[in-house]
Amino acid sequence: MGLTSEMKLAVPWGHIAAKLWGSQQGPPVLCLHGWLDNANSFDRLIPLLPKDFHYVAMDFGGHGLSSHYSPGLPYYQQNFVIEVQRVVAALKWNRFSIMGHSFGGIVGGMYSCTFPEMVDKLILLDTLPCALDYKELAPLSAARSPAHPAEPATPQELENLLTYKRGMIEHMLQIEASQKPQRVLSPEEMLQGFLKNNSHVGEECARLLLQRGTTQVATGLVLSRDRRISLPEHSIDFVSRDLLVHFIRKLQAHVLLIKAMQGFYNVRRENDADKEALNLVKDILKSVLKEWFQYTEVPGNHYVHMNQPQRVAGIIGSFLKSSTLNQL
Repeated sequence: MGLTSEMKLAVPWGHIAAKLWGSQQGPPVLCLHGWLDNANSFDRLIPLLPKDFHYVAMDFGGHGLSSHYSPGLPYYQQNFVIEVQRVVAALKWNRFSIMGHSFGGIVGGMYSCTFPEMVDKLILLDTLPCALDYKELAPLSAARSPAHPAEPATPQELENLLTYKRGMIEHMLQIEASQKPQRVLSPEEMLQGFLKNNSHVGEECARLLLQRGTTQVATGLVLSRDRRISLPEHSIDFVSRDLLVHFIRKLQAHVLLIKAMQGFYNVRRENDADKEALNLVKDILKSVLKEWFQYTEVPGNHYVHMNQPQRVAGIIGSFLKSSTLNQL
């Protein structure tokens, strides 16, 4: 299934770019890429998925071919959730599925909890539906089960929310004040730098992402993404366990979580190997959603959907084709 068209949707700060596959008459699937990636993230996967669906892969604001935010505006998780609603409204979708990789899964998860009546299926590729701030939480006990949390957020949990917000604000102001010129690199220098900073991405996939993520200038290439976008923790809305349970209870979607065995386990890269958050969220999803939640592990790293798309395509295809609209 080849690319059918490119699309640009008007927004107050410019446009949101997207790629479309398949007939617009098919059930729609919105594909959300990861942090600093772009819509080309799905180029190798979507051709392997069922042909009778309509796939739309959007570039988040400041990524790929989408416009950068206006000066002074932050790239915050909630803004990306709003972007999803803008796209859905423009396309006049009443109900659709979401497939999100990494940060795209967090955005898709938050959208699915905020607009639960809109989302039929939620596919999470090596990601979670929310970024859980679990380090300061007491161990899960029988009295505080995933389905029946009893205690309010602790003062430390509440203080953490302010810490994250402050970090985002300080980062944005610092970048705006620096005004350093864009680095111009040769195509090979750009590729090698990208591979060095993205160890999970193979060379072929790196070229795909750079194809949509760079701009040609007179003396070489520059990254086209907005430089205000840096560390994901500056933009992600970390939530407590209680908030997570509350959000998950709002879902009206079937959820498929595909975990790459050599992928990331934590947004904070220094905790990559810590599986506690994954296990906790997985238990909550299973407890609340029951048979509406499906979990599977596949060999591969964080970009398995690009590097070895055949490892996940069959799982995703079966999930998309299983059942029709959910009945509550």
